[in-house]
Amino acid sequence: MPEPSGRRERKKAATRQKIADTALRLFLERGYDAVGIRDVAAEADVAVTTLFSHFASKEALVFEQDEDFEQRLTQAVTGRAPHEPLIPALHREIQALVRHCTADGAAPIWRLIDGSPALREYEESMRLRHAESLATAIAADLDLSQTTTACRAVARFAIDAYSLAREAADPEAAADEIFRMIEAAWEAACPSRRARGTVPPGRAGAGRAVTSR
Repeated sequence: MPEPSGRRERKKAATRQKIADTALRLFLERGYDAVGIRDVAAEADVAVTTLFSHFASKEALVFEQDEDFEQRLTQAVTGRAPHEPLIPALHREIQALVRHCTADGAAPIWRLIDGSPALREYEESMRLRHAESLATAIAADLDLSQTTTACRAVARFAIDAYSLAREAADPEAAADEIFRMIEAAWEAACPSRRARGTVPPGRAGAGRAVTSR
């Protein structure tokens, strides 16, 4: 997300990041269920009320980039260049998210999530919310011609592509394969206005961007 402007905003962002980093470290060291909100607040040296002013729940501490990811997905639609096809723009952003979430150091975090029913449930609800936001952005694009069902379907497919690809042996190749199917389905749903451009048969992203979760 854009860097916060102003001293107060930067301080708030730094506090939020400190809380999230502290929580994740404690969860990985002790286990998710063994750490409480008060433990995180004490370790981060903040009040519990301060913690809740940044994060609505304990689960949200693990998914601290939730809003950032949602914003990036919608901006892939609303911020793309004039006349740029929709599906390649979505493909590019999903590939970036896949690289981010399969970078070095991400595996322990996904093991933490997979081992907790509460975190798995939160992740599922997060994916559904991201898909709805993405569908709304697609439906609002006046350059596209599609039904509400088509908008929701392609949004859900894009979000599921991210989830499936990150679990594959070759995540980027898996995302490419899935998006070729998504583009074919999108064109079939919108025969009057064919999407311009196609998903390349090779990899969309050359090289892996190594970032932390």
